[in-house]
Amino acid sequence: MSWTRVFVLSLLAALLILTYFSVVESAAVPDDAKPDVKSDETKERASRVFMPESDAFNFFKRRNRRSYHDDPEAQAEQRVQYTAHEHRRESSEDRRGQRERFAEEDQDEQNERTRETHEQYREYHYDGLYPRYRWYF
Repeated sequence: MSWTRVFVLSLLAALLILTYFSVVESAAVPDDAKPDVKSDETKERASRVFMPESDAFNFFKRRNRRSYHDDPEAQAEQRVQYTAHEHRRESSEDRRGQRERFAEEDQDEQNERTRETHEQYREYHYDGLYPRYRWYF
């Protein structure tokens, strides 16, 4: 029962902290700023950060269309894509080779264990009447 009390007290403390901090608007703005100077600074900062809606709309409208690439730029982009493709191909070949080597080694080990098991079985059940011969599996 004591853990429920601790849990409830921690929830109440968290609720108290959250309600206190929800009242605070911002911790970065100093309290000693004058109201008219503060509003002028915020307008100036907003004008530097934000642009008018029409300019933003025209910006995205211009960027929506495909832009023209001259030949050297297009060739450089093709070279980058080609090298990325080569890198992907080489890495996939390496991974495929690793998987094949692992599968081959695993199969070799399994074949060796099977051969040893069969050989032990024949050794155990050999009755001495017939000559021994190798079994090939």
